Amino acid sequence: MNRRLHIGTIAILCGVAACGRAQPPEETNAPAPAVTETPLPPPAVGVYVTNETSGDLSLIDAVTSAVIATIPLGKRPRGIVASPDRTLLYVALSGSPVAGPGVDESKLPPPDRSADGIGVVDVRQRKLIKVLTSGPDPEQVALSPDGKQMYIANEDAAQLSVFDTGDGHLIQAFKIGEEPEGVTVEPGGKRVWVTSEADGAVFVADLATGKIAKSVKVGPRPRSVAFLPDGSRAYVPSENGATLTMVDARRLVPVKTIDLGKGMRPMGTAMSGDGKFLYISTGRSKMAVALDTATNTVVGSVEAGDRPWGIGLSPDGKTLYTANGPSNDVSVIDIASRQVVKKVPVGRGPWGLVVVEAPAATR
Repeated sequence: MNRRLHIGTIAILCGVAACGRAQPPEETNAPAPAVTETPLPPPAVGVYVTNETSGDLSLIDAVTSAVIATIPLGKRPRGIVASPDRTLLYVALSGSPVAGPGVDESKLPPPDRSADGIGVVDVRQRKLIKVLTSGPDPEQVALSPDGKQMYIANEDAAQLSVFDTGDGHLIQAFKIGEEPEGVTVEPGGKRVWVTSEADGAVFVADLATGKIAKSVKVGPRPRSVAFLPDGSRAYVPSENGATLTMVDARRLVPVKTIDLGKGMRPMGTAMSGDGKFLYISTGRSKMAVALDTATNTVVGSVEAGDRPWGIGLSPDGKTLYTANGPSNDVSVIDIASRQVVKKVPVGRGPWGLVVVEAPAATR
């Protein structure tokens, strides 16, 4: 009786322990749990650069002057602007083929209109979250002071389009001169100014009446518009005229032509927060120029890089940034010493640039 119990106990133990041999784990085809990476918070000050050729966005930490993220966007990202609360970026994307000055457009491939749109980038997530309708070939984009409307220069259509940033529907459109490019909302948000390269004029759209208030003649091939903070004056650079046209923004009449010097090709503009200085990129002239708005004279310049176009200022007004297309980099310029302190490699064909403080909740 005891012997049979002893043998039975051994059999049971051997069955449970497989007589001392470990059983192999049971195979399963269940996928491994996904690992969700939490994006790093935005830098205290970020320099966001659109790269037209590589189709992406470079994020530079202004403190370290290093690229900390690259965000895929789409075809030909160019104009860029931040929402008033600094949580979103709006980027003009275009399916039109690249065509510089003097290019025979009849020999270019047809445009890919499915690629046209305004890409919306979430600053905290560091990714493109949607693409809004834009009209054909958007080049530059601006926002209303409350961020609810976006204003788009449609280059191929000679049109200013106004879209809702919420659902993306078209609110109104204005026919303007050929080859519109720069689009800027005047202080107060009641009118939008759009440059027409082909017409050598800036068109002022009155949002309340839905009509063009006036077309103001400026120099040949105007590229952008910058305002004094009080909205009393506007400055419009003429790339082919080597000048700035100062416009009385209330009467809508040009009041002064400022000569920037032989060979200058002014393009992008950035006004200091106090309105005392206007900074201008000069494209193929390679320079960044500083204008004293009290005397309307050039008070400094520095060789920024190869064809600087996009231009922006740090929030403290001490550092200037330029996007240099052919050299695929961004120049970091110390304004006090008028020196390029660093060139930051970015994507291919950097075009637009915006300097953004981190949203309040992440600072």
